[in-house]
Amino acid sequence: MRLLRRVKTTLEMVKIEHTVFALPFAFLGAFLAARGFPSPGQIGWILLAMVGARSAAMAFNRLADLPFDARNPRTAARALPRGEVTPGFVTAFTLVSASVLVFASAMLNPLAFKLSPLALAIVFFYSFTKRFTWLSHLFLGLALACAPIGAWIAVRGDLAVTPLLCGLAVALWIAGTDIIYACQDVDFDRILSLHSIPKQFGVTWALWISGLLHVVMVALLAWIFRREGLGILSYTGLAVVTALLAYEHSLVKPSDLSRVNTAFFTVNGWISILLFLTTSIDLVLFKAT
Repeated sequence: MRLLRRVKTTLEMVKIEHTVFALPFAFLGAFLAARGFPSPGQIGWILLAMVGARSAAMAFNRLADLPFDARNPRTAARALPRGEVTPGFVTAFTLVSASVLVFASAMLNPLAFKLSPLALAIVFFYSFTKRFTWLSHLFLGLALACAPIGAWIAVRGDLAVTPLLCGLAVALWIAGTDIIYACQDVDFDRILSLHSIPKQFGVTWALWISGLLHVVMVALLAWIFRREGLGILSYTGLAVVTALLAYEHSLVKPSDLSRVNTAFFTVNGWISILLFLTTSIDLVLFKAT
């Protein structure tokens, strides 16, 4: 029972339910690679790989950030700073989750297996970037960009321009969103000499930069859809996503950051799901060519 409680606490700590952010983009890459439904086996192993990768990344991030989380009023109540789980247990959880990713990749194809350590290196490296660069948000975007790229490789066993473009779109989306989230900690970052765009340029300019990244993301997705011959349903989904991004930015102002969590968690969850659903249905039902 004690072990189960620790596992439950760790899953809550890494917010396993927020895998929804990256998972739809992973499946978008898979559906584009297959030009429709991937095989059931591919879907299952991609799902397992994504859960393993994100769980490992989040748990490692909590370990790396423990000295800062313990001093930040916003994060001091997390499980690790409170001692609800030990660093040793979270380290073991990280290793198991990373092993899940590697195993699932091996079950997909040789290239996915060979690149799985690189994916882990990228997502682990992000956790240290705010110590030395205000571009840390872009490194987080790079980590999440592995989702559609990895899923494409999982289906096809090769790499092409389309998944790289999808990865870039995801990187822009996540970086822009993370900038909004980081606005909450700008004062704390100054105290501990951590780096972020809000700290470097101020909250007002940070929100403008976030908006610009999201504008470029939408334009890039429109180009990808055109390049891939997608239909009206995909463009309709993209139009709604654009409206949701505009709503997200309307929630957060330099003088009022009280709704950052709504913007970060709720709105972005809907964005990723909606974009995947409309595009995948377009591919499956209308056989975009």
